[in-house]
Amino acid sequence: MDEPFARKSQPSRGEASDSVTLIDVARVAGVAPMTVSRALHRPELVRSETQKKVLEAVRLTGYVPNMLAGGLASSRSRLVAVLLPTIASSIFADTVQALMDGLTESGYQTLLGLTGYSTAREEELVEAILGRRPDGIVLAGTTHTDATIQRLMRAKIPVVEIWDLTDKPIDMLVGFSHEEVGASVARHLLEKGYRRFGVVSVNDPRGLRRSESFINELARHDVCDVRFEVLPAPATLQGGREGVSRMLVSNSPEVVFCSSDTLAQGVLAEAASRRLSVPHDLAVMGFGDLSTAAHVYPALSTVRVDGASIGKQAAQALLRRLEGQPGEQVASFRIDTGFAIVDRDSA
Repeated sequence: MDEPFARKSQPSRGEASDSVTLIDVARVAGVAPMTVSRALHRPELVRSETQKKVLEAVRLTGYVPNMLAGGLASSRSRLVAVLLPTIASSIFADTVQALMDGLTESGYQTLLGLTGYSTAREEELVEAILGRRPDGIVLAGTTHTDATIQRLMRAKIPVVEIWDLTDKPIDMLVGFSHEEVGASVARHLLEKGYRRFGVVSVNDPRGLRRSESFINELARHDVCDVRFEVLPAPATLQGGREGVSRMLVSNSPEVVFCSSDTLAQGVLAEAASRRLSVPHDLAVMGFGDLSTAAHVYPALSTVRVDGASIGKQAAQALLRRLEGQPGEQVASFRIDTGFAIVDRDSA
């Protein structure tokens, strides 16, 4: 099958392969050039057998598809950018997996950028990414610089903000209220009879909002002496241990609410090292319901967020907008995915 291509000189290692064209791939695959283009840019439009032939021909020829050039006629790059604060924690893992799965099935590729919880860094990334003409952008959170918001609105591409809620989204929004998480956890722990509280959080905007809402709700119930330790992001087990250690010097709390399960597991480790009984000497509540939360000892009480649903609905929102008929208007929307308090042994 590759004999027609074999008559053309092969590029050596380190040499540009610009001489390999889409027509060469079509000849090797035994299909029309248009079919090759569809298989690479719109795989859902071709049969799986044809897709395999084209991909094998791409491998044999060393052809590198120019996804941007291929999309110029339709003004599509088939690229979606996803900006997250960090991948040091697995809290976003389910969201990213579901988002990427949904986009990949429809022929879109994803570009991941890390903001480090910095709106200034996010602004730099948005500026760089827009120069690569993405078809859409997904942003974690709703706190951005004015320049970021203006650039995205001028770009006129679909934008989905995730893992948060706001009354003024840039475009589409899929997430939950961090303020309501904090207030609900405070009421839940008060109903259990706790009266001395501590909070350990990293200095990311959403974690701080959960923590501050927790403290404000306690104040509404006349509980005001709350120890609050703030640590540098990202969350680590060491940070959880250090945060609770500072609290235990004096006026030890009965229960500690942590802005993430990672911090909470650090608190459990520190309690164990001090031979404190959990929850009798010190109760612990986390956030995120990571896959490890139910399997640490004692099992961690926490707040469950459906990260996979956030990712799936964000992908669906983008695809509805991107795959709509020319000129079709798809309304922006705001989806509250909610959360659930999970009672286990630690609180």
